[in-house]
Amino acid sequence: MEVSTRRLHFFSLITLLSFPHHLHASPEYSRPPPRPIIFTSHTRSESDPQQVHVSLVGVDHVRVSWITSHKHTKSTVEYGKSSGTYEASATGDHTSYHYFFYSSGEIHHVVIGPLEPSTTYYYRCGGSGPEFSFRTPPSDLPIDFVIVGDLGQTEWTASTLSHVGARDYDVFLLPGDLSYADTHQQLWDSFGRLVEPYASRRPWMVTEGNHEIETFPIVYPHGFRAYNARWRMPYEQSGSESNLYYSFNVAGAHILMLGSYTDFDADSDQYKWLEADLAKVNRTTTPWIFALLHAPWYNSNEAHQGEGESMRQAMEELLYKARVDAVFAGHVHAYERFTRVFDNTADPCGPVYITVGDGGNREGLALKFEKQKPPISVYREASFGHGRLRVYNQTHAHWSWHRNNDSDSFEADQVWLQNIYASTTSCMEATPQSQRDEL
Repeated sequence: MEVSTRRLHFFSLITLLSFPHHLHASPEYSRPPPRPIIFTSHTRSESDPQQVHVSLVGVDHVRVSWITSHKHTKSTVEYGKSSGTYEASATGDHTSYHYFFYSSGEIHHVVIGPLEPSTTYYYRCGGSGPEFSFRTPPSDLPIDFVIVGDLGQTEWTASTLSHVGARDYDVFLLPGDLSYADTHQQLWDSFGRLVEPYASRRPWMVTEGNHEIETFPIVYPHGFRAYNARWRMPYEQSGSESNLYYSFNVAGAHILMLGSYTDFDADSDQYKWLEADLAKVNRTTTPWIFALLHAPWYNSNEAHQGEGESMRQAMEELLYKARVDAVFAGHVHAYERFTRVFDNTADPCGPVYITVGDGGNREGLALKFEKQKPPISVYREASFGHGRLRVYNQTHAHWSWHRNNDSDSFEADQVWLQNIYASTTSCMEATPQSQRDEL
């Protein structure tokens, strides 16, 4: 896609003139200054699709979402395995929304399938406009995930996405804070156009962050108006009643997309859903469980201290008893990896906790970590970048974090993960009998 851009008159509040000496960064690395916001313009006709992105729906279906300025474009997708040859078609629905004086275009959502795994499909939206293509993820391991939080739409965002696109992957996971529109709805449109070259080619699975809330007293008290309309996720398929939390299976992994900004206490719908969802996971066919949420439960950065604590106290034990392998968060604009943890203590049966809120947001980096590094914190650095998780087989996965280093992506941190069920007999013995019976 040809992208036309212009700079908006925004500037970051944080300057990167120096950084604390206690960060675990390479001493020779000097952080460049923040970069301005990019506004990506619409260059197609009113009936042509824009802001195209795809997401997973069940094991063999994909949702294609896009927006048109023209109100009468059909919500149809034609698709096939050869360019220009569309052997099948599907029809979906469309919606739109208003936010004060802003009126969105027509937002189309069409579910297509069943589809074959590891297969490239070519597709056209609404019967006109350019042809797109995406590849479905594999049905079995190995599988490759890219994980990026707090993406935004700055020149650093463009750098991050460029590094992401330089290497192949299967599914993109985003733990909240997408566009940083913050009630400026045109920035939702700009964000959709910016990510389209990536989100139209691989499934993007997202959950909400605080910048998606966009409430306004009396007029818009409930929030998530733009997010829910534009980024519809497969919550119904996992038994959830809200687009703000859901789960899905892909290859041999069960992915939990949790909501930091909806109720999560023991009496909440989300808590009851999570408890029931985890009870259904068969660790024989789905050996890995990963969770994503926005506000981190563990954090040694000075930014956003304690903001995930109430959710941790409410839900951590559920994840621990289910032997979740890793939890990924955003919100804090830096990178940090913890060891396996439960209740603030290193525990071989707990998840690895990783913060990746460093995708390129306009607010800049969270530069200050606590001077005394907690013993459970293994690596921390305030730099923009992205993470990659390759799940090789039922027993081993590899995590790596790649710092944006101008034109190159530099692997600054990496670790091998062993599946808790496969590697630790004591953790298996501590698991509730109902879950062990499935093995």
